[in-house]
Amino acid sequence: MRDWLTHRARSTPDASAIVAADGDEAWTYAGLDRAVEEAAGRLRALGVRPGDHVALLLEPSVTTVGLFHASMRLGAVVVPLGAKLTARELHERLERSDAMVVICNEKTEPEAIEAAGDVPVATIGEPQWEGVGCLPEIDPEPGDSYEWSREDTQLLLSTSGSTGEPKLVPITMGSLLTSAVASGFKLGIDPDDRWLVTLSLSHMGGIAPLFRSVLYGTTVVIRSSFDPGGAADDLDRYGITVVSLVPTMLTEMLDSRGTLSESLRAVLLGGAPASAELIDRCRNYSIPVYPTYGMTETASQIATATPEQAFERPNTVGQPLMWTDVTIVTDDGTVADPGTRGEIHVAGPTVTPGYYNDDGYNKEMFSEHGLRTGDVGHVDETGYLYVTNRIDDRIITGGENVEPGEVAEVLRAEPQIEDAAVVGIDDEKWGERVAALIVRADESLTAEAVDDYCREHLASYKIPRFLVFTDEIPRTVSGTIDRETVRDRLTTFAERAHEAHGIPDAESADVLVPDELIAGDEQAESTDEQNNPQSPPDDEDES
Repeated sequence: MRDWLTHRARSTPDASAIVAADGDEAWTYAGLDRAVEEAAGRLRALGVRPGDHVALLLEPSVTTVGLFHASMRLGAVVVPLGAKLTARELHERLERSDAMVVICNEKTEPEAIEAAGDVPVATIGEPQWEGVGCLPEIDPEPGDSYEWSREDTQLLLSTSGSTGEPKLVPITMGSLLTSAVASGFKLGIDPDDRWLVTLSLSHMGGIAPLFRSVLYGTTVVIRSSFDPGGAADDLDRYGITVVSLVPTMLTEMLDSRGTLSESLRAVLLGGAPASAELIDRCRNYSIPVYPTYGMTETASQIATATPEQAFERPNTVGQPLMWTDVTIVTDDGTVADPGTRGEIHVAGPTVTPGYYNDDGYNKEMFSEHGLRTGDVGHVDETGYLYVTNRIDDRIITGGENVEPGEVAEVLRAEPQIEDAAVVGIDDEKWGERVAALIVRADESLTAEAVDDYCREHLASYKIPRFLVFTDEIPRTVSGTIDRETVRDRLTTFAERAHEAHGIPDAESADVLVPDELIAGDEQAESTDEQNNPQSPPDDEDES
């Protein structure tokens, strides 16, 4: 097959392809095709050939979208780079990606120069540095469009690095095609769809709509950056029907405008678990939310819940998409029974063929059941998937395994708790102790009340032995909990509490520390004994 835009422009040349929300500029598929042909000629004159790796260090824009399509027309592999990364982080990614050129703009040119090393740099604007090429001034070189196979790599994306050093993930043409079709089956497709892109074009969640919309023949509306009020206004202004968001974005948009446009038929919500409170808020305001679970390695969605499913089954991410197989594998390597937690393994045509130039890691991360996601979850009797947390987040306290996602889920179910993050912090006796950062919905909530609540719902070894009340949970750009920041904050407060009061006990609970509340730790020796795995409590029913 040739690049998708070539086929689409021939099929529906006058259909709306893309709108720039920042300036109201719009392109038909025929107009976008002409611009992409010119950009492809300039890249070809720059020396780009089939199979070459082209790094893009650009904010979202119509030009950036055009360069994705131009690279596809040439048979080149796109290496999208996050514009917020430091020069050091960019250099590491460029070195590993084997990029032959970096395309930047005036804003990102300094970082591109510092990070590129021997890799040539070209800008889509006016060069500010000596030796930087000017892409608009290069005369296009004619040539034939590339003929793609499904096995060809189209994208080389960086993982988030949540399990250590970020890895490079090849995404094939076949993976993109299968993901787009399967997503269409799940979300539905309307010929008049307009998909608002608010996510970074260095992540799969932002990139996927660019290719899907060309395949469907629908319209993409693109913003250069996200701001809650502006994005919410764009929904009305452009008659948006589909938008991809992370939970923090959706929360901020609702806080800004109260509700969202009636034109919406699907809010694809991923990147991080959505709280039950946020899903309930969507139900109350008739927002068609589709909670989803996906990965870079699977070209976006793995499982997605419809609004009805999300409202009826809190915390589910739905059932796997077409052609995607999900298997839950326990610690001993066996397939888990329904309802039993284990590591989520994923197989199917959307899964990457393997990490780039990393045979050792590939052997570690692929099993007979497919890709090991590193996420803990379970599937219920009816096939609905629930994601708990990452395996690396697992807390081991006194020899007992605690899934922080399970504890956080229990905490969030308490009406007086708005949000919570649970991590393990170092402890000389137990190895780790369960600690929680909590956002209160009711300021009258006390640490003792939280402890009493947890004792009704959790085995004693899972109960947080240290907690801090805070105004908000630290999160990454994608909306996931910033676990290292949470852990550092809790550790710092634990050290302060220890210095001020010794090991906090029942008598020293509710110790105020600047604007935050620290509460009970080991709850005296009697509680310590209850947590000793040699003498498990009577109510212990999970290991």
